[in-house]
Amino acid sequence: MKALMNKLAGIGMIIMLLVSAGSAFGQEAAPFVTITGVVKDSKTKDRLPFASINIVGSSVGTVANSEGEFSLKVLTSLNALSFEVSHLGYVNKLFSVSESQEKEVVCYVDAYSIVLDAVIITPENARSLVEEAVNKIKDNYNDVPNSMVAFYREYVKQRKDFLSISEALVDIYKAPYGSSFDNDRVKINKARKGNNIKKADTLAIKLQGGPSVMLLLDVVKNPDVLLSQESLDSYHFEVTDMVNIDNDLNYVVSFTPRVILPYPLYIGKLYISKERKAISMITFTMDMSDMNKASQQFIRKKPYGLIFTPTSATYMVTYKQFDGKYYLNYTRSEIKFRCDWKKRWFKNNYTVVSEQAVTDRSSVNVVKFQSKDAFKSTEIFADRVHAYFNGDFWGDQNVIEPEESIQDAIKKFNKQYVKQQDRSKQ
Repeated sequence: MKALMNKLAGIGMIIMLLVSAGSAFGQEAAPFVTITGVVKDSKTKDRLPFASINIVGSSVGTVANSEGEFSLKVLTSLNALSFEVSHLGYVNKLFSVSESQEKEVVCYVDAYSIVLDAVIITPENARSLVEEAVNKIKDNYNDVPNSMVAFYREYVKQRKDFLSISEALVDIYKAPYGSSFDNDRVKINKARKGNNIKKADTLAIKLQGGPSVMLLLDVVKNPDVLLSQESLDSYHFEVTDMVNIDNDLNYVVSFTPRVILPYPLYIGKLYISKERKAISMITFTMDMSDMNKASQQFIRKKPYGLIFTPTSATYMVTYKQFDGKYYLNYTRSEIKFRCDWKKRWFKNNYTVVSEQAVTDRSSVNVVKFQSKDAFKSTEIFADRVHAYFNGDFWGDQNVIEPEESIQDAIKKFNKQYVKQQDRSKQ
C-alpha cells in the first residue's frame, strides 16, 4: 500500500534547477457542431465548476472548467437531439442541441432540495456503509474491459504567472473493476505544450507520471489508497449530509485520520449512492499537520539548498452512471507549495494542477495495447511532448475548455515562441 500511496501523494513531482543559456476511436475529423456555454445556478446565477455535460443516449461528453465554462463537440452522425448537464447538488437538466448551436448558451440548473428523514446515523453506520460500497464495487462498476478517450491537461504556475501548460488526448485501456490481475493503461494520442520562455532560467517544476497518475486517482479501482481494509482502519467515518448527484440521492461520508502513520493520511468525503451503494464521487486533501511527512511524499529530485514546503494537496474523482454501471468521469489534482532558498530572502509560491476528463468510451472490440506503448508512471509528460500550440489542434475531439487565464497564457507563450523562432532564423 505504501508504494501506491507514494505515487498518488507525490503525483511524482520532480523539482530541478535549469541552467540558463494510434487512437481506438479514429484519427480523422468527422463533421460536427460545437456547443459552447457556461453552467450557472438558476437562482444565484453563480457559475458551477466541473459540471458534467453529456450527449443523451451516448457515452460522449466533457467536463466544465473551474469557471463553469465548457465546449461540447457533437458529431452529426450521432443525430443527437439533446445534451444533459449535471452537477453535485443540482437536478440534471436537458438542453436542445439544435437550439444551442452558433451561440454561447447559459445552462441554468436548479438546486435539489432534500427533506431528510428524522433518522440519526451513527459513526458505526458510516463505516458499515463504506464497507458495503466497497463490497459492491464488482456489481456497480464496469465488469468488462473498456476503451476510453480522455483529455489531459497539466500546468505549473508561479504565483499568478503560468510557467508551462501541457495537454493531450489519450487512449485508455480500462480494466474491469475488482480485477486483481488486469491493470489500466494509458497512451498518448496527440499532445501539445507551451512554456514561458522568459522564465526559463527560474526553478523548473516537472510533473512525473502525467495521465498514468490520473488513473491511480481512481480510488475505486485502486482501493489500497483509501478503501482497503487496512486503509479503512486508519480513518474515522461519519455521515454528515445527503446530496443529489445525477438525480440520485447520495450519502456524504466524511473521513478523518484516526491513527498516526509514517506517511500522511487524508481528510475528505465519499459520496455514496443511497439506492445502489456505489461511490459516485470522492474529494480529499492531504493532512498537512506533519509538514515533514508531507514534504517527503512529493520531492523526487531538488537542487541543494532548496527548502520545499507543501501548503495543500487536494484531489477530486467523479464517476458517471450509464446503463446501470458507473464509469470513471473526471480526476483532478491541485498541489500548492512554497520554495525557499537557504541564505536568500525571496520565497516563491507555486501551484501544479493536473486534470483528466473521459470524453468517450466503448466496451466493443476492446484491445489492450502493449505495455511498451503505454505511458509509464515514471515518465515526465512534458518531456514527451514536442508540438507547440497552434490552431484547431483537436479537430472533432472534446476537451476541457481552458479558463480565461490559461487562454491568455497560451497567447503569451505563442508570441514568445514566434519571436524566438524569428531570432533563430536571423
